[in-house]
Amino acid sequence: MTDIRDIELNRLDGTPTSLREYEGRAVLLVNVASRCGLTPQYTTLEALAQKYADRGLTVVGVPCNQFGGQEPGTAEEIQTFCSTQYDVTFPLLEKTDVNGANRHPLYTELVKTPLANGKSGDISWNFEKFLVAPDGTVVNRFGPTAAPDSTEVIDAIEAILPG
Repeated sequence: MTDIRDIELNRLDGTPTSLREYEGRAVLLVNVASRCGLTPQYTTLEALAQKYADRGLTVVGVPCNQFGGQEPGTAEEIQTFCSTQYDVTFPLLEKTDVNGANRHPLYTELVKTPLANGKSGDISWNFEKFLVAPDGTVVNRFGPTAAPDSTEVIDAIEAILPG
């Protein structure tokens, strides 16, 4: 099994990174889009990022344009939208395919994790969430409509926080 912390990624600005950057922290990975009915989740994701940062949580947004073309912008447009419309300060990765023939290797690993109903496989829509423990284990997957501040998500986050 591939350690997802070793998969090569790029930040929204194109600079290389990996989840090793967040080693020892819990990470909530979310495929995001700027023109989706679920886009207001950015507000709650940012609140989570702020609330739990000192306890060891990092929220990471992964822009994706595969669902209804709802993330058509350039990297600069995405960054501007997120920072001006939702005051997003958490890290964003480059626009990424999460399904299909060009699925990013990160998502090849993530989609092996089942939802609470036992279903694994393709991402169903924008704002699907994956919770990664500080040791790099993917411990939870939440559907797009699971509110980032729902009891289910908060309980899962608090159960794995390192500090």
